[in-house]
Amino acid sequence: MKKIIITLGSLFIASSLYAQNITDALRYANTSIQGTARYRALSGAFGALGGDMSAVSINPAGSAVFSVSHASITLGLNSKKNQASFFGTQNSEKNANFDLTQGGAAFVFKNYNEENKFKKFTLGVAYDKTGDFNNDWFASGRNTNNSIGNYFLANAQGLRLDEISALPGENTSDAYAGIGSAYGSQNQQAYLGYDSYILEPNTPDDDNTIYTSNIGAGEYRQEYSYASTGYNGKLAFNFATQYTDKFYFGVNLNSHFLNYERSTFLYEENDNGGIVKQVAFQNDLATTGNGFSFQLGSIMKLSNEVRLGLTYNSPTWYTIEDQTTQFVETLRDDMGTDVLQIVDPRIVNIFPRYRLQTPSSFTGSLAYIFGKTGLISFDYGRKNYGNTKFKPKSDSYFSEQNAIIENQLTSANTYKIGGEYKIKQLSLRAGYRFEESPYKNKTTVGDLSGYSLGLGYSFGNTKLDLAYDRAQQDRNQSLYNVGLTDAAAIDDKTSNITLSLAFNL
Repeated sequence: MKKIIITLGSLFIASSLYAQNITDALRYANTSIQGTARYRALSGAFGALGGDMSAVSINPAGSAVFSVSHASITLGLNSKKNQASFFGTQNSEKNANFDLTQGGAAFVFKNYNEENKFKKFTLGVAYDKTGDFNNDWFASGRNTNNSIGNYFLANAQGLRLDEISALPGENTSDAYAGIGSAYGSQNQQAYLGYDSYILEPNTPDDDNTIYTSNIGAGEYRQEYSYASTGYNGKLAFNFATQYTDKFYFGVNLNSHFLNYERSTFLYEENDNGGIVKQVAFQNDLATTGNGFSFQLGSIMKLSNEVRLGLTYNSPTWYTIEDQTTQFVETLRDDMGTDVLQIVDPRIVNIFPRYRLQTPSSFTGSLAYIFGKTGLISFDYGRKNYGNTKFKPKSDSYFSEQNAIIENQLTSANTYKIGGEYKIKQLSLRAGYRFEESPYKNKTTVGDLSGYSLGLGYSFGNTKLDLAYDRAQQDRNQSLYNVGLTDAAAIDDKTSNITLSLAFNL
């Protein structure tokens, strides 16, 4: 059946319609160039090196290091394993996806006037995948503290009964749509709880604002599945120049685009003697967006061996749109008879477009070149995630979320080191990276650590590179933002196999 679409932006005036929170903000603020195989093999420590298309995406001065025009294309196989612990029960999920992670070219224009200090100019365009949202995990356990009923209670308490219930003769779709249009998303959640018999009003009067749960107290057997897909990408338009034999300067104008889809499903059952014995609750989210940022970069050759790099990354200014669908069904005891109650509105909630400003960052780099034998490189980056902002900031809901972000997120440092050793046409590479948690408590999302290995072979004007990298990070993810806020402890291990073809033009 074709779904009904509500354009909430034109109908809502209440800030409660918004669904965005700190988790959404951090998802789009926390980006990392996936890059060429050579870039990944050195764990991304390329800020002072240049001479690589993904290096151009982190330091725009890097294209001026090319001596001739250059292009590359990269394919990657991303594998993820999540082990989730929930009330003592362990579950493991794996997924993998194959994708184009990088592609671009830089065109070098040399200045043959020896008296001019500008030795060459470069123009380039580079695509890099900066975020992979493909992720699956599953949690199950016996919860002795909290039921999904508390989620609906948290949304319903204080709301009038006539603002969360259907009008006489009104079907589910019309009631859900009408409540959303008139009152917002919170009232829709309360409606789902009331129409599925989870919520019990204190009195049947329209002005009732107090509710209890028809799910009995005790132990709850819960299963929660999470599945997401999508990506974040950046298209950089690059201009760079070499000034004398020591300085390289560059600028990137970046176009960002993101696509994110997520589906969560909770199943809960109990033998606690209440009216409602089983609950199934599904929520789907689809997000699209685009944005703009710029980068300023420089590389300085202190000597033939030593190079310094400095890069400023501006905030990214996103415009984002969200769509959601949801349904709930319950099994309840009705005078000794089991009755299945399905509340499936078949409605797509389209939220108003909003803006998100991610924080700026700085990267300082140092590299030592051992002639034609090899190199070692180090990058240090810093980003204050507490500066992430939903906009307009004058909106009361966004102001509340921004205060939460500022209170919970902090500055995070990133350290990357990589090395390369050449044996004739063969290059051997390795790297290590460490990224601090963006959370002040260091537990909601933990620190990330990873290593990388790689090799490359030069056929003259053409190079083939292969890399393997692996990273690990722990996090505690709450099932819902209110009510059922119990968290699953997730051990996230991600590995990548990357293959690049690079050639001079």
